[in-house]
Amino acid sequence: MLPDIVTFWHGPMDALRQTCLRSQLAAGHKVTVYSFDPVPGLPDGIGSAEAEAVLPHSFSEKLRPAEPDGSWRDWTILQFSDFFRMKLMAQRVGLWLDADVLLLKPVEIDPAKPYFAWERPRQLGNSVLYLPPHDPIVRAFEDLMEQEELTPDWLALRHRLTFLMRQLRRRSNRLADIRIAIFGPAALTALARREGRLHHALPKRTFYAVHAEPKLFFEPSDYSRYLNDPEIIGLHISPKGRGKDAPIPGSLYAWATEKFGA
Repeated sequence: MLPDIVTFWHGPMDALRQTCLRSQLAAGHKVTVYSFDPVPGLPDGIGSAEAEAVLPHSFSEKLRPAEPDGSWRDWTILQFSDFFRMKLMAQRVGLWLDADVLLLKPVEIDPAKPYFAWERPRQLGNSVLYLPPHDPIVRAFEDLMEQEELTPDWLALRHRLTFLMRQLRRRSNRLADIRIAIFGPAALTALARREGRLHHALPKRTFYAVHAEPKLFFEPSDYSRYLNDPEIIGLHISPKGRGKDAPIPGSLYAWATEKFGA
C-alpha cells in the first residue's frame, strides 16, 4: 500500500524542508501538512489541513506555558508534534514523516502492522511512523493525553529519578522540562518494547543513515552510496541549525536541491 504522508508544521518553512516535501511528493505520495496558520513557503502540490481539529493548540499549555505574546517556548513545537503524530495515527490518516525526511523511493506499508525504524542501536526513531489506529502504543498515548500532568507509566528509571530530583528541588513539576524528546523516540521505544512491537523495526540505514551526522548531507562527499543502496528508502536530516544554509556544490543537499527543486 502506498500511503498518504502527513506531518505537522508551525511557523515559516526553510528551503531544506521544502526540498524534502517535494521529494515525498515526487515519490508518488499525497502529502498533507497540518498547521494552525497558513505555512509560508509551502511547495506547490502539498496539501494543507487544520491542526486544531486534530489536537487543540491549547494542549501545548500542558507541556510549557506560552510566552507573554502567546508564542510557544523553546522545544514546545517538538513535544507537541510527538503527541500530534499519535493523534493522526488514531485517525488513520496516513504515514507520518517529519518535514525533513528526504524520500529516495516510495514507502510501502501494511496498514495492519507498525512501521518505524531504528534511529540508533537501542532507540527507535519517530520521524518515520505508522501505527494501526487501535495499536496499544496509540492507546497508551491517548490515555496519557487525558492527564493534566502528562506523566507516562512507561518512563525509564533514569528519567523517573531525574524528574523526582527536579521536583524535590522545586525546579519543575512538568515532565516536559526534563528532556526535549521525553515524549518522542524514547517513549516510542519503551512502548514498543513493552507491547512486543520491536520486531517490526526496520534497520537503521533505511531512514537514518545520515541522521546523527549532518555533515554527511550538507558537506561535499561521495554520496552515491546512499543513492545506490537498495535498503535506503529515505534520509532523515538532522540539520542542527543548517536548514537555512545554501547548498554547497558537491554535497548531497546540492544534489537533492537540483533534483527536487522548485
